[in-house]
Amino acid sequence: MINLYNMDCMEALQAAPDNYWDLAIVDPPYGINRDKEVIKEYTEKRLCKWKKPKHKNYIKKDWDKQPPNKIYFDELFRVSKKQIIWGANYFNGYLPTTGGRIIWDKKTSMPTFSQGEIAFISCIKSVKFFRFLWNGFAKAEPINRIHPTEKPIALYTWLLSKYAKKGDKILDTHLGSGSSAIAAHKAGYDFWGYEIDKDYFNAASKRLKEAQRQLLLF
Repeated sequence: MINLYNMDCMEALQAAPDNYWDLAIVDPPYGINRDKEVIKEYTEKRLCKWKKPKHKNYIKKDWDKQPPNKIYFDELFRVSKKQIIWGANYFNGYLPTTGGRIIWDKKTSMPTFSQGEIAFISCIKSVKFFRFLWNGFAKAEPINRIHPTEKPIALYTWLLSKYAKKGDKILDTHLGSGSSAIAAHKAGYDFWGYEIDKDYFNAASKRLKEAQRQLLLF
């Protein structure tokens, strides 16, 4: 069962009992004002004449100005038994000193693109790598992007295959593009996803329904 909600995840977390979800896989905003930083980098290095790109598939919004606070992380650890938290390098002050790291190697050689992302994982103590091409227009997975920080379905499929077990309940507090929901549906997990922005929620819901229809055809 896939449960998607257009609401503030804090309302859901504060209403949930302890350890309600078995595994939380979350990708909160980092609060680094990402789009402006990219424009500044291009301008200072004079690599090219830079203009804001026009994306046809999603609406550009100020989604990355306000990162989650300590209350969010306290609630997240209270309501979930295991956690995978992307942006670990931005949230060190809120994360336990124990636990491992997952590094997503995006296989990119472009100096202006991040070459990878780091996630905290509570259930291991080692470092694991996931290598998957995600380099500008060059991607290993065909996609019509609907969110600025959209992650591939393959990434969530890999995480679920490694760190979830049959019958687990999965939580995503920042649904975004819905890739996590699609991966959970394909793998047969019960899933709860929360997205506060109505436009992103509608786009993710539509994307999930399209994926569900495709699965029924095969």
